[in-house]
Amino acid sequence: MKICVVGSGYVGLVTGACLADFGMNVTGVDKIASKVEGLQAGEVPIYEPGLRSIVRKNMAEGRLRFTTELGPAIEEARAVFIAVGTPPRPDGSADLSFIEQVARSIGQHLNDYKVIVTKSTVPTGTGQKIEKIVSEQSGGTQDFAVVSNPEFLREGSAIDDFLRPDRVVIGTRDQRAIDIMLEIYSPLRVADVPFVVTDVESAELIKYASNGFLATKISFINEIAALCEAFGADVGVVAQGMGLDSRVGPTFPHPGPGCGGS
Repeated sequence: MKICVVGSGYVGLVTGACLADFGMNVTGVDKIASKVEGLQAGEVPIYEPGLRSIVRKNMAEGRLRFTTELGPAIEEARAVFIAVGTPPRPDGSADLSFIEQVARSIGQHLNDYKVIVTKSTVPTGTGQKIEKIVSEQSGGTQDFAVVSNPEFLREGSAIDDFLRPDRVVIGTRDQRAIDIMLEIYSPLRVADVPFVVTDVESAELIKYASNGFLATKISFINEIAALCEAFGADVGVVAQGMGLDSRVGPTFPHPGPGCGGS
């Protein structure tokens, strides 16, 4: 299956390389020419353990390529993954201008049925906005489906998180799109990875709710660390004692500088 991944930053590059490793034919698109030139030469612009080798392997085997030409990449793809940035505005809300630009381009190059997959972290309701923009730009002449497929990658272990995830979330009401997404992720289905198939809005909120809960865990243990300093207790032992409770769990209750991002 031919796939277009728009955006070759952290999420887009990991997504494209790993989907190529699944056997998909992936074209990564980025508007920064110097970045694309470097990727075409096998140079990865970010550091992530294992990323360079998986990029070079799949480029050598002909399943992964990079370009600045968005239109042709959209037209030849069955699924278009949107992995562009959604930086915070001064008021903290997500800047969706890059998402909207990509949606307009998809609508202008919509030549047959396509699955439009949002990988970027976006607020609930973005899928409806993408659907409206694509429909307006295409004139309603072609069928398409919008899918929310949030990422849950940790910096430093992103490759492993993609290839061996805790779960895969697919949000859409279109059965044809569900079938295509399940085909794309078929190696994970064989590996018995849990799949959550739901509507777009629920999938979008799963991402934000997960981020918020993980940030809450860090904030909570930092408060406990302050109490430990006041009373002479050992926060490491306290965190261990908490984490052994299956309802709490051992991951993330470690004091630190907090959480960044959405």
